[in-house]
Amino acid sequence: MAFNFKKSVTFRLAQAAKAHRSRAGTHLARIGLHPGQETVLKILADVDGQTMSQLATTLAVQPPTVTKMVTRLSAQGFLRRATSEADGRLARVFLTDEGRALVETVDTSWKRLEREALVGLDEKDRKKLRKLLRQVEKNLGSRRGDDLDAEDGEAGE
Repeated sequence: MAFNFKKSVTFRLAQAAKAHRSRAGTHLARIGLHPGQETVLKILADVDGQTMSQLATTLAVQPPTVTKMVTRLSAQGFLRRATSEADGRLARVFLTDEGRALVETVDTSWKRLEREALVGLDEKDRKKLRKLLRQVEKNLGSRRGDDLDAEDGEAGE
C-alpha cells in the first residue's frame, strides 16, 4: 500500500510551518523585517556582541546567511558591527538603540502570531503541543543521514 503523505504528521508539521512563516512574514513586513531577521534581533537582545560564528551556530544557519542578514539589518540601522577588542580578526554584532527598540515591537508581533496560531486550543493542549514539538525537534535535530536506511518503512504505516 502506498504511503499517504497527506495523513502523515510530518506533512502536517511542514504545512503548519509554511503557514506560520507566511503569516509571520505578514506581521514582520509591517515593521520592516523579513522572517528570520527578528530572530537575530531577539538573540542579540539576550546576548549582545556575539560574533558572526556564534550567531550562525545559534540560528543553525551557514555563516554566509548570517553575513547577509547582519548586512541588511545594519543597513536599516538596527545593528552595528565592531572589531573585537580581544581578537581583531573577529567582528562582533551589537544592537543599536533603534534595534533594541524594535525588539519590543517584534515581541508584540510574536504574541499576536501566537494568539492567531493557537485559537481553539486550551492551555492544557498548548502545553502538550509545546512538549510534543520539542520532542520532534530533538528527534530530528539529533538525526544523521547515515541512520535512515535502517528505518525505512517504519513511519506512517
